[in-house]
Amino acid sequence: MAYTTINKSGEYFNTKLYTGDDTNNRQISLDWSPDLTWIKARNVAYGHILFDRIRGLGFSLNSNGTNANRNVGSEFSWSNSGCTTDSFTVDRGSNESLNQNGKTMVAWNWKANGAGSSNTDGSITSTVSANTSSGFSIVSYTGTGANATVGHGLGSAPKMIITKTLSTVDSWYVYSESLGNTKRLGLNDTSSEATSSTYWNSTTPTSSVFTLGNNSGNNGSGTAMIAYCFAEKQGYSKFGSYVGNGSSDGSFCYLGFKPAFIMTKSSNLSNSHWTIFDNKRPSYNSAYRIYPNDSIAESTSEALDILSNGFKLRNTSTTNNGSGSTYIYMAFAEAPLVGSNNVPCTAR
Repeated sequence: MAYTTINKSGEYFNTKLYTGDDTNNRQISLDWSPDLTWIKARNVAYGHILFDRIRGLGFSLNSNGTNANRNVGSEFSWSNSGCTTDSFTVDRGSNESLNQNGKTMVAWNWKANGAGSSNTDGSITSTVSANTSSGFSIVSYTGTGANATVGHGLGSAPKMIITKTLSTVDSWYVYSESLGNTKRLGLNDTSSEATSSTYWNSTTPTSSVFTLGNNSGNNGSGTAMIAYCFAEKQGYSKFGSYVGNGSSDGSFCYLGFKPAFIMTKSSNLSNSHWTIFDNKRPSYNSAYRIYPNDSIAESTSEALDILSNGFKLRNTSTTNNGSGSTYIYMAFAEAPLVGSNNVPCTAR
């Protein structure tokens, strides 16, 4: 089987830190123009805010909530008066608090392929913005309330899919290949995996489509939906699972690259948070964690080490290292273990 190897991971994913200055139309410069931007205040309990190109400028979702798609107007955009295309702009705002004075912020950015185009691979026609090089696509579709398929545009089977209703209040649904095609997790909550054939119609995604059952959470009749689809790319991304050991000399997860972003969640424990770590919010080797299902500020608890070839847990918390508990993860690279990008792949 042939694999696409990405040598310059920063061309497809990056983490941007900034500090609010209480101004409007503030430009946050990047190296390229993102298609999905996920923003969280680090030092205060504000919610997570997600923007993507298909939903359009100024429309936000919250990973820690169930709210429908919300129009926040000019508080966020990827282009504005006087701005380059390789940036996004934020206002102080009254809805999303993206640039309040002294608030430290983190923005995770993924590159897809712009505003998207029609895809007829599935029984439901979708709008897809797909980057086949990095294995990431943004997909919008309207549910039918009956078993269906949706084209994702990646050319290889996604290993993780995150869906959200746009026109109704409902949970986020997460598919992971590690859990199988009858289970889902909720990105906005701490629950363990739920099992039903109605989520994915007990069918594993293919290189062209993912399959839906008749569940209203990801295929309600007439319900507008968004899906973020991720296929694995050697040297850039990995999606899998590990088993915790409950020790400060914790489990090691081999990725084959130095990670820039890691998200984990217990699949079998209830009352267990999702966690996000990245390489821009470090404490020596250990990274600060953020809960994507909660508005709480970042913390050094549930620490892990970012290493040249993976990550290693350094805590006894059941959140991401409970003894005998299973955890899924998604990870994106800072640098591959081997490649031609000439970036040293060493732990901090």
